[in-house]
Amino acid sequence: PPLPPSDVLVISLAAGLAVQAAIQQVDPNVAPDLKWPNDLLIEGKKVCGILTEMNSEATQVRYIVVGIGINVNQASFPPELGATSLRMVTGSEWSRVEVAAALLKSLDREYRTLLESPDAMQSITRRFVERSSWAYGKKVRIEETFSAMEGTTAGLDARGFLQLKTAHGVQTVLSGTVRERK
Repeated sequence: PPLPPSDVLVISLAAGLAVQAAIQQVDPNVAPDLKWPNDLLIEGKKVCGILTEMNSEATQVRYIVVGIGINVNQASFPPELGATSLRMVTGSEWSRVEVAAALLKSLDREYRTLLESPDAMQSITRRFVERSSWAYGKKVRIEETFSAMEGTTAGLDARGFLQLKTAHGVQTVLSGTVRERK
């Protein structure tokens, strides 16, 4: 995509929107929640993870590979994983072909938006915020390799980075594991 490396987070957000739309296309009664930056949850349990890898030069992305793992027909998970599947949520098996077809259509739609719309980044971040209960007002702990911070989510910035309201003001979260605080 014609993006600078500093803007590639929007690809993960767009992939999350595509997965959410695909699942709801197959079953409108299932409403996955988007968790920044790369997970989808149902009833508080992880149903999908998204991994994005990039190859770039200083100012130009050469390519991006997006991996999407959706738990479709698993019958159970160990409780400590905090995971679920579409089958566990609905009580019935899903057609993986139907899910994959819906996902490919949704991914194509999101990617075309990114390529063709001058306000694509704004549209993607706005829609992500609208469709995520994690974007605003969620008390969280952000864990990175050597540090952690706590606060309340306060939306996304123009590039899709999480804004966190802390005791020291609003911080921009570039990466990390987001965990809900009780």
